Amino acid sequence: MLPGSVWRIGRDKTVYLTFDDGPIPEVTPWVLDQLDAYGAKATFFMVGDNAARHPELVAEVLRRGHSVGNHTMHHTQGLHTDSDTYVADVMRAAETLPPTRLFRPPHGFMRPAQLRKIKKLGYQITMHDVVTRDYYSALSPGRILMNVKRYVRPGSIIVMHDSLKAWKNTGQALPHILEWLTAQGYRLVPLPQPPQ
Repeated sequence: MLPGSVWRIGRDKTVYLTFDDGPIPEVTPWVLDQLDAYGAKATFFMVGDNAARHPELVAEVLRRGHSVGNHTMHHTQGLHTDSDTYVADVMRAAETLPPTRLFRPPHGFMRPAQLRKIKKLGYQITMHDVVTRDYYSALSPGRILMNVKRYVRPGSIIVMHDSLKAWKNTGQALPHILEWLTAQGYRLVPLPQPPQ
């Protein structure tokens, strides 16, 4: 597991909805509109390549009151990459993103040496305790919603994706997820930036 990483925050009726792998013009603007419709705020763990191609979407995410985290420059998998290359990819992404101290490793895996080096850069490794699996085409949007209903609890960090791969499920499930969380009395807020 990733020692010292954040998986959940607090125990009040707050949840932290997060989106990985964007921003992309085919999905991210729609996600932002859905969040607006429910007065919800979220955190977008952006791939640097996508952010560099779509700086207007990065600006729009911030303008609408959401926060941003680093998800590497090329969606680099830690288990298949040496530590120096991995850290360089994270640092390159940081050059394209707004200042953030939030980092989430793609696919949720890093080697211990990578973890130590990323923490030395001042990042908080931010994971999740609710995995919707919206990227998995064998699951239905209804099952994605059920994953949230079954596993969410106060302080949960929920992971979804603003990507083409997840669009089939995200596009149908997200409005129902937002409606249900709101009806349960949860506040949806961005992840806080860790203190320096």
